[in-house]
Amino acid sequence: MATWCSPCKKELNAIAEKYDEWKDETGVKVIAISIDDTRNMNKVAPYVNGRSWEFEVYLDPNQDLKRAMNVNNVPHSFLVNGKGEIVWQHNSYADGDEIKTFELIKKLAKTGSIE
Repeated sequence: MATWCSPCKKELNAIAEKYDEWKDETGVKVIAISIDDTRNMNKVAPYVNGRSWEFEVYLDPNQDLKRAMNVNNVPHSFLVNGKGEIVWQHNSYADGDEIKTFELIKKLAKTGSIE
């Protein structure tokens, strides 16, 4: 995510609306990583607090994690299983993508796989 990224904010706002329900049903934990640079990283906490997002948000101002994960565009979402393995990833956001993501989360929570 980034404070300047409209699709990022839309996606995280959509997830935030359902996050309690998602946690209760599946035990999922959402973590957002901000790629705002050092000039803008002081805007992240006020933005997140103003939205009352209940998930964790971390900073990657030098974009080290972004490079390590081979992320070219944001938003970029990863679904990680209980073993810490990336089982799915998605680039960009369109309205309703969070519904598809939650379906995968439910499958993973129920069966340990998204297949």
